Amino acid sequence: MAQVQRMSRLMIKTLRDDPADAETLNHKLLVRAGYVRRTAAGIWSWLPLGKKVLENITHVVREEMDAIGAQEVLLPALLPKESYDATGRYDEYGDLLFRLKDRKGADYLLGPTHEEIFTQIVKDQCSSYKDLPVILYQIQTKYRDEARPRAGVLRGREFQMKDSYSFDTTDEGLAESYALHRAAYIKIFERLGLDHRIVSAVSGAMGGSASEEFLAPAPAGEDTFVDCPACDYAANTEAVSFVATEAVDASAHGPVEDLDTPDTPTIETLAAHLGVPASATLKNLLVKVDGEIVAVGVPGDREVDLDKLGEHLAPAVVELVTAEDFVGRDDLVRGYVGPQGLEKVRYIADPRVAAGTAWITGANKINTHAKNVVAGRDFEVDDYLDVVVVQEGDPCPKCGTGLKLDRAIEIGHIFQLGRKFADAFQLDVLGQQGKPVRVTMGSYGIGVSRAVAALAEQTADDKGLCWPKEIAPADVHVVAAGKALQTELALDVSEQLNAAGVRVLVDDRAGVSPGVKFTDAELIGVPTILVAGRRSAEGVVELKDRRTGEREELTVAEAIARLTA
Repeated sequence: MAQVQRMSRLMIKTLRDDPADAETLNHKLLVRAGYVRRTAAGIWSWLPLGKKVLENITHVVREEMDAIGAQEVLLPALLPKESYDATGRYDEYGDLLFRLKDRKGADYLLGPTHEEIFTQIVKDQCSSYKDLPVILYQIQTKYRDEARPRAGVLRGREFQMKDSYSFDTTDEGLAESYALHRAAYIKIFERLGLDHRIVSAVSGAMGGSASEEFLAPAPAGEDTFVDCPACDYAANTEAVSFVATEAVDASAHGPVEDLDTPDTPTIETLAAHLGVPASATLKNLLVKVDGEIVAVGVPGDREVDLDKLGEHLAPAVVELVTAEDFVGRDDLVRGYVGPQGLEKVRYIADPRVAAGTAWITGANKINTHAKNVVAGRDFEVDDYLDVVVVQEGDPCPKCGTGLKLDRAIEIGHIFQLGRKFADAFQLDVLGQQGKPVRVTMGSYGIGVSRAVAALAEQTADDKGLCWPKEIAPADVHVVAAGKALQTELALDVSEQLNAAGVRVLVDDRAGVSPGVKFTDAELIGVPTILVAGRRSAEGVVELKDRRTGEREELTVAEAIARLTA
């Protein structure tokens, strides 16, 4: 039987003020309530109460993963470089990867995710179609060298994650494994008490045919997603596809005409100078794709979504040009680039830049723009890619209704990987016909420590944390108002509740005022608070619902019956 948690013996230090470096609600409250402490940038120590919340989440995750027949393993966090060289991801991860050498000079990394190692394990252990399908999972620490770790445990350089992988011999089997995970994730997040949305996502460098994200709406979220108010469409902004504009007749447009536009290197200055809307202009952003300069054309009232562009072009590396890239390039006039005449530059355009549409754009001459520059007549588009930042009110790809934008925390992501990793390691099994069959895979992740942050963001109020019961570090927080009789009653009630299987945290600290104890109880966020206060001599306690604030006075017997029912 678990012991009653006595705050007089618990290592906990609550704070009245927010940490100076805290920007988000979860960061402020998890530190103030004594759940975590910062060890270094993006690296957190989980203190006793925080560890309990983390373990409660992993318990739910384990139960639901086990329920779909998944088998738990534990793979190393320290991994050999060779495994990631085989898939090219040792280089693709770039600066996100923690790299190190052993004493003999061999290269290793700290695992950011484990597709390669799981693939090798199955290759070693499974040789026949009779060994499949199989789903393996682990709950383990991952490492990514975030450039700007922020928001407390929400974006760390070390974090807890559940990653699972399915191995099937057919695409139909992969679809079934994917559906099992999708249903399990819904159950997990419902049990955790997380408000969440399932949205379409892009697979990017991971590859595969299908990808969905599980997002927890919260102002602190780093993801933006769209939600259609008229139908069931929802997607990460990177996955929103714009319906291509149909080609139009270009004959109505006159010839290209140069315009004297001094000191107008930006769309804003150009539109103001000419007295035209920004949407009439064509913005040409120069980027480098694996070191080669590429131009990206979008309407002037839109911004290029570099993440979206990167997903389209993955695994190529996309970065903005610098002043040095213009040196020796007479064909590129900084601030006045136009697509006409860019013979040495690949030109990518948003679908809105359809054949026959006319634009005001750079004339490739200093202080000069051009009008009546027509797509398909005066310049050719090498590739059409949907790369603009989605705006509120953009048409829903499914029904045409204006989309709504919201912020969210990514708490889960599921992929149908296909055979990318199996191809890299030649993962075959003997098929029913006696011939080798290439295995197909799925990859499924849940951010366990991120779920703690998401729950804190979604459920906290102005008094502190307010955990759902299944996740809270205790079921009941018993508060002894301060006098010896009250403390004696609080401890007696706590032992009775504990004997009945109720998880109890009791504030039996001596020399701490009742006001501080009550404030700490609300800050810590256990869902039910039981107070041994002014009527303790009568055997009467106060029961308080942390979330609603509702209070009720009950006899000890009534309170115990209520809490053990």
